[in-house]
Amino acid sequence: MRVAKVVRTTLDEVVSGPGRTAALAQQKVRAPFPGTLTELTAADGDRVTQGMAIGTIVSRDSEAALAGAREMVREAKTPAEKQDGERALALAERALVQMRIAAPSDGIVFSHAAVKGDRLSEDQEILTIADATSIVFLADVAQSDLDRVRPGQSVEIWLPGRSAPLLGRVHDVLPGANAADFTVPVRVDLPALRAVPPLGLFGMARITIAQHRGAMVLPDAALIHDDVTGSTRIALVQDGRARWVDATVGLHGPQGTEITAPPLSEGQTVVVSGQVGLPDGAAVTVRP
Repeated sequence: MRVAKVVRTTLDEVVSGPGRTAALAQQKVRAPFPGTLTELTAADGDRVTQGMAIGTIVSRDSEAALAGAREMVREAKTPAEKQDGERALALAERALVQMRIAAPSDGIVFSHAAVKGDRLSEDQEILTIADATSIVFLADVAQSDLDRVRPGQSVEIWLPGRSAPLLGRVHDVLPGANAADFTVPVRVDLPALRAVPPLGLFGMARITIAQHRGAMVLPDAALIHDDVTGSTRIALVQDGRARWVDATVGLHGPQGTEITAPPLSEGQTVVVSGQVGLPDGAAVTVRP
């Protein structure tokens, strides 16, 4: 038979729900004028920084003048025609209007609507960047738990491939309940992160809705459950004898399970092994 001591600790009461990372703000990068996209260096999923060059566009008029001058050179039949063509080509190259396309903010390339070589009209979309500062976690929380979720509550977000959780805060409950599983999205704001998590990555959120300070906790092995009556009993060691008492359990934590009734004292001894069949009042000697 083995015994353990009752410990006093703080337990977090949590509400859990699956969810995914998402970006609240997405910025469209558009063509500043009609032209040809001669270079595009950013692909979907790439991380970009504000001001970073992600492409180049050449104006339609400049491209037409350059193409015409090259055609003049190619079609020249006399030295004079070739000289005229070369002058026109040099002039077109000097007057070439091209513009570097830069990322408007730090973020992740979410999608693209054009590729290198495409002819674009003015204001046509090239790609979309998800702003890094707007990345949040959207947790799907059961409707029955919503009345206990409040803005400002701390959240642990567990994502695949990470050994430690991301820490965030509840912003608020969002509209848009899911009729299929009766969940509602809860927005969790994330702090400024060095490594921005990928968008659409699924994970689990654990929202701390309350803390039980001074909780009396026993190892789980100390609890004997009666499947017929649904009751839980524990065997305490009092005055050298085993005393069976009915117990009311509370929260579960890393050290064991909280006992809310009967009142227990820190350091009190409880049987955690060999208690099955142990009669009430049996003499117990606790050895170091």
